[in-house]
Amino acid sequence: MCDDITELENQGFYEKLLTRRGFNLLAGGAAISVAFTGCAPGEPAEGIVENDVIIDTPDGEADAYFAHPAKGTHAAVLIWPDIVGLRPAFKMMAKRLAGDGYAALVINPYYRQVQAPLVEVGQTFRDPEVRKKIIPYARALSRETNITDAKAFISWLDGQSAVDRSRKIGTTGYCMGGPMTFVTAATLPERIGAAASFHGGGLATDKPDSPHLLIPTSRADYLVAIAANDDERSPEDKNILKAAFASAGRKAEVEVYEGTQHGWCPPDSAVYNEAAANRAWERTLALFKTALA
Repeated sequence: MCDDITELENQGFYEKLLTRRGFNLLAGGAAISVAFTGCAPGEPAEGIVENDVIIDTPDGEADAYFAHPAKGTHAAVLIWPDIVGLRPAFKMMAKRLAGDGYAALVINPYYRQVQAPLVEVGQTFRDPEVRKKIIPYARALSRETNITDAKAFISWLDGQSAVDRSRKIGTTGYCMGGPMTFVTAATLPERIGAAASFHGGGLATDKPDSPHLLIPTSRADYLVAIAANDDERSPEDKNILKAAFASAGRKAEVEVYEGTQHGWCPPDSAVYNEAAANRAWERTLALFKTALA
């Protein structure tokens, strides 16, 4: 649901926030450093190994970032970023997961056309020029590319010495990455034990390829965290999802996060909501604790 309408809604919210609070949340990436103090990629972090990596896929070489605890083997997590793609904020999120005990891989979904990052620090999707640049890359993705990539990335994770292959793998997705978690769980049901979508767009549509129709094919437990303004635009989506999970016998937590705007989770977002993002993070860890045990 990363479209111009959503961005106009978010921009109005953001401008009101600036007027009310009187400071710029995105001054040179300050929001990232505030939210993830001590977690910047490349900075020393005790007990964590991190690397920029290249992964071979049937369609080319995908650039990605991999972070994991220095010792032992751990459950893996595949992170599908939002429409802005792989960038420092998502590397920090992967590194934070590594600090929580997981082997986390975040990928560049646009590797077929361009290497990451697509934007400079401080630029956001609310900028029309940024949207003009990124949207063609996003439109080039499809269910087929999602399936190809899911197989390649999960296979790569299973080949890493830091990954405990006896444990299920988790997958998280933000914005356009939300539906990708559903596809990943359905494509590799024997490996994916948990799928979490944060302000994911188009999870329940009336089209034959709607992601919610894939739920019966998966064996994962789910977390679906919905932005309040997304729910206002499509209030029936949560009910459709809940019914689909119940019908398939899948464990699922589906919740609208009150007071949030589409895109509230990444710390470099113009509508980042720290309290709600931290709560979503806690719910993710709770999901992983049980589903990836």
